[in-house]
Amino acid sequence: MKLISWNVNGLRACEGKGFSDSFRALDADFFCLQETKMQPGQLDLQFPGYEAYWNSAEKKGYSGTAIFTRHKPLSVTYGIGIDEHDHEGRVITLEMADFYLVCCYTPNSQDGLKRLDYRMRWEDDFRDYLKRLDQTKPVILCGDLNVAHEEIDIKNPKTNRHNAGFTDEERAKFSDLLASGFKDTFRTLYPEQVTYSWWSYRFQARQKNAGWRIDYFVVSDRLMEHVKDAQIHTGILGSDHCPVELTCF
Repeated sequence: MKLISWNVNGLRACEGKGFSDSFRALDADFFCLQETKMQPGQLDLQFPGYEAYWNSAEKKGYSGTAIFTRHKPLSVTYGIGIDEHDHEGRVITLEMADFYLVCCYTPNSQDGLKRLDYRMRWEDDFRDYLKRLDQTKPVILCGDLNVAHEEIDIKNPKTNRHNAGFTDEERAKFSDLLASGFKDTFRTLYPEQVTYSWWSYRFQARQKNAGWRIDYFVVSDRLMEHVKDAQIHTGILGSDHCPVELTCF
């Protein structure tokens, strides 16, 4: 089974840069998107054999998630059931027979860390949500989690230490998530590999490979034995992020 996660940074813009071709070439069972930045009906995007589920932000042109799946879920949930967090289209959960698939676009702490306090509340509430799911079935979490966990996950750790996505607080929350029964699949399989999934549009960052690894597949501990591989498709363009992949079962 193959799963793909991709922050497309505006699906309509990404479609103009070859999204559909990449979608078909990747040929995934589940294709999870973040930062779709669109409302239902703004783009007629259909792929034979797939059902699509969308969670759009109330604010137009902002945030948003989607999942295309070849496998019909038992149930679909939008958000995490907390009003403070559920207006920005950040989470979709598919309940499958043997696992939950959670597509997430984690809030950015923003310039000046003006949203860091909110981010900390999000982290605690979202971790609790995942732990509740995990009590029933194992969880596959994917998405742009907006944190480079360790220094190996960012090109310039020293100069970025207090910037959004690499604060001590955000990194500690990711550590807390892993300590509560989850594995970062890519880092578990490739503990020393330096590969990034996001590059700023500024300063020719992608050409210089001055990137961050902030897009993840995280699984319940007991699923790790079923993980066959985790990849980061750095060669696929169309967004400032590239797709990440999980193969399992």
